[in-house]
Amino acid sequence: MNWDIIEGKWTEYKGKAQAQWGKLTDDDLDVIKGRRVELSGKIQQHYGLAKEEAERQIDDWARRH
Repeated sequence: MNWDIIEGKWTEYKGKAQAQWGKLTDDDLDVIKGRRVELSGKIQQHYGLAKEEAERQIDDWARRH
């Protein structure tokens, strides 16, 4: 899926993101506001992942939604 669509409809995708990455808080999701770089950073921070792994997970998640 085109990331612009996810970013534009972030309020609809917040719950899906939280279902995927349960350690993300509501505050995290509000700060992210659909920005992919912010999402990647928060995933790295909460899960201790390398940037490449966080990006891979985001790509997989975006393809499914």
